[in-house]
Amino acid sequence: MLRLLQIYLLPGAILQSVNVGGGYGTGRELVEFFTRFGMGGGLLGMAVATLCMSLTFALTLALATQFNAYDYRTFFKLLLGRFWFLFEILGVTLFVVVLAVMGAAAGQIIEEELGLPSIIGGIIMLIAVVLLNFFGREWVTRVLASWSVLLYAVFITYFIAVLSNQDTSGADHLFDFSFHSDWLIGGFQYALYNVAGIPIILYAARAIETRAQAITAGLLGGVITMVPALLFHLSFAGAYPEILNQELPVYFMFDGLTVPMLQGFYLLVLFGTFIETGAGNIQGFIERLDTWWRERTGRALHRLQHGAVALVALLLSGTLSSVGIVNLIAEGYGTLAWGYLVIFLLPLFTVGLLRLHRSRKTAPQ
Repeated sequence: MLRLLQIYLLPGAILQSVNVGGGYGTGRELVEFFTRFGMGGGLLGMAVATLCMSLTFALTLALATQFNAYDYRTFFKLLLGRFWFLFEILGVTLFVVVLAVMGAAAGQIIEEELGLPSIIGGIIMLIAVVLLNFFGREWVTRVLASWSVLLYAVFITYFIAVLSNQDTSGADHLFDFSFHSDWLIGGFQYALYNVAGIPIILYAARAIETRAQAITAGLLGGVITMVPALLFHLSFAGAYPEILNQELPVYFMFDGLTVPMLQGFYLLVLFGTFIETGAGNIQGFIERLDTWWRERTGRALHRLQHGAVALVALLLSGTLSSVGIVNLIAEGYGTLAWGYLVIFLLPLFTVGLLRLHRSRKTAPQ
């Protein structure tokens, strides 16, 4: 049973964990790319995003399994050859923006909820992420998978509480499905920069043995990642359009609930998502460094070096957090998204498909 969970559910759980932090966990990301098009338009956009993410994840896992490419450097050598470094340029840029978003959100929550300086949130996150990466891949994977289960429990509880406490009878018209390009572009753009996390977390796919397993895990992974987003989006119906101007939309929603204990627990879990997202992304970078260092010296980097990598990454991204979470998501993510179309998706669905078709792996399919 454990083996089946590692094959079919673990990759999706890890992908959800690295995507949920920052903008996703606060709801700001979802408002920016879905809810602002109305509830119906947002649902259509989410369908587009889920389809794109599932197909991309499935094909990526199939390639990684076929060629034993469990770090993004090895993977992009398959797709881009000697130009593999183009993904690293784009990926590191987005990686820094993601960490900055988490730092900004963590600081804002600490300041608003506890009245402490926002820098305290960043310091707590920094210490926790460095410790997780110090202990290595196994610890990172376990924590991310376990936290994903906890996240689902909290999201479902939150959703039920919103439905029980909020009058959404006047919001029915918001679910009108208007077919226009805005929600289509929003959903596609959202998928573009969220699939960027897929090559980063290939270390979570090491239990997969066959192409069929990889495709199934990838299709499930896209759905696993997007279900909490769907619950959040639906919960915003009663607060539309006021929700569009909130920096932390989910936090705003809790103000309308009469369940203070749930709000406190959610904030604790949300803060944990910042930590796991940072640790999951940094672990992907460490996997790439380990492969490179092993090729040069025959051994992986030491734990202290892993911790140092995490520390430097977080310190570099800290300066960006002063820009503000809304600007970071709207401008930083939105702009970078189109780069992944050229560097990742187009090569994946052309070169990747061709390489997979030509491969002659002897393992059972």
